[in-house]
Amino acid sequence: MQTSFTPEQLEDPHVAESEKILRRCVHCGFCTATCPTYLTLGNELDSPRGRIYLIKDMLENGRAADEQVVTHIDRCLSCLSCVTTCPSGVDYMHLVDHARVHIENTYRRPLADRLVRGLLAAVLPYPARFRTALTLAKFGRPFAPLLKQVKALRPLAAMLDLAPQAAAAPQSSVLRGAQPVLGIRRGRVAILSGCAQSVLDPGINLATVRLLARFGVEVVVPEGEGCCGALVHHMGREDEALGFARRNVDVWMREIDNKGLDAIIITASGCGTTIKDYGHMLRLDPDYAEKAAKVSALASDITEYLTTLDLPRQEPKRLNVAYHSACSMQHGQKITVAPKLLLKNAGFTVRDPAEGHLCCGSAGTYNILQPEISSELKARKVKNIEATKPDVIATGNIGCMTQIGSGTAIPIVHTVELLDWAYGGEKPGKLKG
Repeated sequence: MQTSFTPEQLEDPHVAESEKILRRCVHCGFCTATCPTYLTLGNELDSPRGRIYLIKDMLENGRAADEQVVTHIDRCLSCLSCVTTCPSGVDYMHLVDHARVHIENTYRRPLADRLVRGLLAAVLPYPARFRTALTLAKFGRPFAPLLKQVKALRPLAAMLDLAPQAAAAPQSSVLRGAQPVLGIRRGRVAILSGCAQSVLDPGINLATVRLLARFGVEVVVPEGEGCCGALVHHMGREDEALGFARRNVDVWMREIDNKGLDAIIITASGCGTTIKDYGHMLRLDPDYAEKAAKVSALASDITEYLTTLDLPRQEPKRLNVAYHSACSMQHGQKITVAPKLLLKNAGFTVRDPAEGHLCCGSAGTYNILQPEISSELKARKVKNIEATKPDVIATGNIGCMTQIGSGTAIPIVHTVELLDWAYGGEKPGKLKG
């Protein structure tokens, strides 16, 4: 794609990077075939190619974002299916990230939208606040039908619909400090406790710690780490996102310099995609560029790390597992084989739903901010999963678990919970009885 940025514009390193990305696009349209919003809405401007044109026009002309640009960029899930499909290697992820920052800096959203986004940014990254919000949600739930009748308030209704009836019990104190290993010590890793997942389903990390300890891996949860920054990053609130990233880099670097780490384990693939990008996000910060790159290099999804441990093959089990590959797993991190191979080796029968490349509609806060599109994608995903007639659904991302779980009676668990069970751990609570 030909561009016409001025030399002055290209002095901005963010603009210079976006210009290089734009030039790789050859207008082929392969991305439209796998874009969930284009397949749902049929609008060229709701495809990656269409959004690329909008971003190019906005940045080249040095123009503030307008309502049209914001509408179509907001509808992007950042599922990155287009990145997997693109034959030209267009780095759409970093291009749309730049566009979102530009929108946040130049566009004044309607009051209701600003309030909802501000609420999400002030609550979800902070476990204590999020737990309180879930407790209060029961008082607002009866008003959800009324909120749905006002377009500007539908995100609030979506929040109430997605909120669990009761918050999970607080994360056990076992996830503090270093956890002892059983038998010969084979490694030492840190685990991200994170934010939303630690409130919605703390059992995921508990299962991870149990499984790793059983195979000789010491797990440490350093004091001070928290939200990876993905939530605010995808809303264009870059200063907040970089603040979260710097805090985590500081915490993990202390651990690396102290006793060393073989990996930083992440059990939410949405977080994993962002942490693996810390090196890029902080590349212009002279105080953090090198440290962030080191952290990104150590970041590993739990299934990635488990493949290095050579877990023994288990006897077959009479349990059919539909594996849902989260977009952040398959498109963001290019992890496609490891989770299914681990499940098969653990004795489960793994089934692949049709259209596995398409997003379930969760996408961080997308199912709150774009509830109508999200609902259509959820229905499509659930239909394809249920067609495999599974006993259980497995995935590697808490957002997908919440989204899909709200649309089906089939139990959905994290992949590591099944693996922990297969190798001597507790049976996942959702499968008991």
